[in-house]
Amino acid sequence: MEIENEVVHNHTKQDRMKALVEKLREASKAYYAQDREIMSNLEYDRLYDELVALEQETGMVLSGSPTINVGYEAVEELPKEAHESPMLSLGKTKDRDELKTWLGDKDGLLSWKLDGLTIVLTYQKGELIKAVTRGNGEVGEVITNNAKVFQNIPLRIQHEGELILRGEAVITYTDFEKINNQIEDVDAKYKNPRNLCSGSVRQLNNQITAERNVRFFAFSLVRAEGIDFENSREKQLLFLKAQGFDIVEYQKVQADTVVDAVADYEKKIQDYDVPSDGLVLTYDDIAYGRSLGRTAKFPRDSIAFKWADEIRETTLKEIEWSASRTGLINPVAIFEPVELEGTTVSRASVHNISILQGLQLGIGDTITVYKANMIIPQIAENLTCSGTIEIPHVCPVCGGATEIRAVNEVQSLYCTNPSCDAKKIKAFTLFVSRDAMNIDGLSEATLEKFIAQGFVHQYQDIFHLDQYQEKIVEMEGFGKRSYKKLIDSIEVARTVELPKLIYSLGITNIGLANAKVICKYYKYDLDAMRRATIEELSEIDGIGEVIGRAFVDYFANSENSEQFDNLLREVHIQKEEIDEASQTLDGKTFVVTGSLTHFGSRNELKDLIEKKGGKVAGSVSAKTTCLINNDNTSNSSKNKKAKELNVPIVTEEQFIKEYLEIQP
Repeated sequence: MEIENEVVHNHTKQDRMKALVEKLREASKAYYAQDREIMSNLEYDRLYDELVALEQETGMVLSGSPTINVGYEAVEELPKEAHESPMLSLGKTKDRDELKTWLGDKDGLLSWKLDGLTIVLTYQKGELIKAVTRGNGEVGEVITNNAKVFQNIPLRIQHEGELILRGEAVITYTDFEKINNQIEDVDAKYKNPRNLCSGSVRQLNNQITAERNVRFFAFSLVRAEGIDFENSREKQLLFLKAQGFDIVEYQKVQADTVVDAVADYEKKIQDYDVPSDGLVLTYDDIAYGRSLGRTAKFPRDSIAFKWADEIRETTLKEIEWSASRTGLINPVAIFEPVELEGTTVSRASVHNISILQGLQLGIGDTITVYKANMIIPQIAENLTCSGTIEIPHVCPVCGGATEIRAVNEVQSLYCTNPSCDAKKIKAFTLFVSRDAMNIDGLSEATLEKFIAQGFVHQYQDIFHLDQYQEKIVEMEGFGKRSYKKLIDSIEVARTVELPKLIYSLGITNIGLANAKVICKYYKYDLDAMRRATIEELSEIDGIGEVIGRAFVDYFANSENSEQFDNLLREVHIQKEEIDEASQTLDGKTFVVTGSLTHFGSRNELKDLIEKKGGKVAGSVSAKTTCLINNDNTSNSSKNKKAKELNVPIVTEEQFIKEYLEIQP
């Protein structure tokens, strides 16, 4: 009873703490970010003091509490770490009666199988010290800084011994819709909450993670030092709840109640805000579950129940052939719209020629469709099998010849034209990117559609998309508002800085930094740059012969040169005014790493350095003037390299004072 009593004792206080954290965060946001007050300073201080008292009394500190400061931090990569024991997948069934047989005479816990990203948390002396993703089950990624900004993870708990637990990081459907509603370009919207959650949890900058409202639900305890759970998994979950964790919703079941419990969950799932792709049944008896061992793939103490797929009958209207940047041409089935899992569906990828022929598809065929994992539309069966679909002999984009190639016994259709516009998608994507022409509304997926429709062949075509207004407005995911935003962005992009224009061309090894160096060397004289020789460019610090040759070869190519001339007719190059007296960092090279406090972002600091004639490199070398890092005691690779080469490591304040010669 001790654990149950602890849960009851802490539950009301936890609820009050959560309410206080939410109120205080809302008040701070209003005051500091929105320049308005929603409560007096006296009221804020009163609530703050109440929260401090509750934290001291319970020994817990909830995520987002204003009593602590979890700073935002950017890292260069997520380190990998092997799990103490493999995280296995679960055996699955769609048969409800099989759950009865599997459970036998044992008690079980039936809970949601949440559809997010599995995370392992480790606490020592009451503090969260490590969070690792499931990864491939053997090795995961360390995301500790990101986990600290999840919406509901306790950063400090009562239990002082080592505690290791597993749970699911998720983004609710409500938060998913809010985030997607802020994105007007339909092709840039996230496909489902799980994909958004996975990307949010694995961000290199945890400020982005914090903005995504990631939540964590504990579903199993690995180890809790010094605690006797009386051989009960339910008591483990209750213990975790008493420590301040949100635990996955569960029901205790027996063989004669498990089917009814499944039916209860089935009713709830329609309105359940947390993504779930089934249920999990686990033996409450810990020792019994462990005694069963595991197969090569699955543990025997748990089994997953997957919902039976909702299948609808419809009629195939056409096969659309979609060319991609790799030359692969995928068949896409277009059918009469049907309702599946609460949404209207009218198309599904057929993936390749082998599947197309295996289904014996023909226009007018009666087919059945479903959503794999309740997400991805698929064809289940062809009921009439006319097999009349013809494989196209020419590419739908360029008209070049196609061929069927077999890879691992799977047949797929390819365009053989090396100059097919669909293969240039990466070049167009770079051209419109933020550091290049910065055209909003042209995601890679949208560009693929425009290229497939024949709207875009060369860079200059992007500036004449207005001639396809009627067709674009009618395209799926587009409308008048999205179209206007796109055209407005294109018009703004007509005025461009020369380094960004050069970078947008996608010349091999010419990033934005190198483009700026070359432009500066030639004093922003475009004609002189186009007449540059390899010898001249090789003399520029940081350029060298390889990059110089790529630059010269690009403009020596008549097709590239003609396309660039056509592009110049569409844009206006901003004249760069250089104040020689302001070039105080000329000849100096800096590397920036870690989080910043005086500057809004690394790009802001980088721009300032470059405006003053300096250069920002991505890695430390003997030519580096100094490494700018507010944490000069860290063991990062850049810090280690700087120490090896005797390169000074300076904080922002030191950089501002010593190199900008102003007081921070």
